[in-house]
Amino acid sequence: MSTYLDFEEPIKALEEQIEQTKQIGLTTEIDMTDKINVLQSKLEEKTKEIFSNLTPWQRVQLSRHPDRPYTLAYINAITNGTFQELHGDRSVKDDKAMVGGFGLLDGKSVMFIGQQKGINTKMRQYRNFGMANPEGYRKALRLMKLAEKFDKPIVTIIDTPGAFPGLEAEERGQGEAIARNIYEMMRLKVPVICIIIGEGASGGALGIGVGDKVVMLENTWYSVISPESCSSILWRSWDYKEKAAEALKLTSTDMKNLNLVDEVLNEPINGAHRSQEEMFETVKQYVKSTLVELEKINPTERINQRIDKFCAMGVWK
Repeated sequence: MSTYLDFEEPIKALEEQIEQTKQIGLTTEIDMTDKINVLQSKLEEKTKEIFSNLTPWQRVQLSRHPDRPYTLAYINAITNGTFQELHGDRSVKDDKAMVGGFGLLDGKSVMFIGQQKGINTKMRQYRNFGMANPEGYRKALRLMKLAEKFDKPIVTIIDTPGAFPGLEAEERGQGEAIARNIYEMMRLKVPVICIIIGEGASGGALGIGVGDKVVMLENTWYSVISPESCSSILWRSWDYKEKAAEALKLTSTDMKNLNLVDEVLNEPINGAHRSQEEMFETVKQYVKSTLVELEKINPTERINQRIDKFCAMGVWK
């Protein structure tokens, strides 16, 4: 059963009307085709109207939509089920919030790494809601170095509300693990593509977010802090989260305009959560074409371009 956000209610109402009309046609044996076609046209118009005028907060809500595909769904779709997951950081344990391994992209071996939130309550607890511990980031780095050793490109998939902020994570060096990943990813000799498919929050996202190309899906966000946390700090209340979302400039459009990401991948008109297969194909084609471009560049030149890109970010006098 589909889940609808508050601003999607008009879409829900029309879809229910279409279903009821179909049922009437079946039970009464009356041809309802014309009526259904009219309702379908209304549904398409309403969907386009709603999704063409989303506020930053509504995009944040969409990025967290429970029906939205998560990291493993993208990886399995892109690799046609050839993904072989690898485990452990060879130091502490295997962090279930961070997944990674090799998969075949139309016959080409690629290292995929990303945060996995979990598809239901039990799995979200198992995956720690996509919030990785230090061993998760160290596992990710181990896999990146493995890919570099065998000269295989890397694709990271970002979807996290942030790195895990618990006491035990800080004791094991959460900040150091993320900083080490940023430092090492700058110098990787193989092509690196980073794709934000949902939430891109704080250092949790940056820990696997340094690449030759950093792209966002249309209805995602990327920021140093979530709107709720920003609201609670500035106004001592979560009630101003919509105002915070507007001020943070965290949408894909804002990030592209600020030159903080390289590209925005358009989602289907009704969102990635309603047309998953179409979204998978869009991401797959982007990764394939971009890897072809990146592999033409000399590794040393590619590293220099990566460093220059990130050094040019920000505003200073």
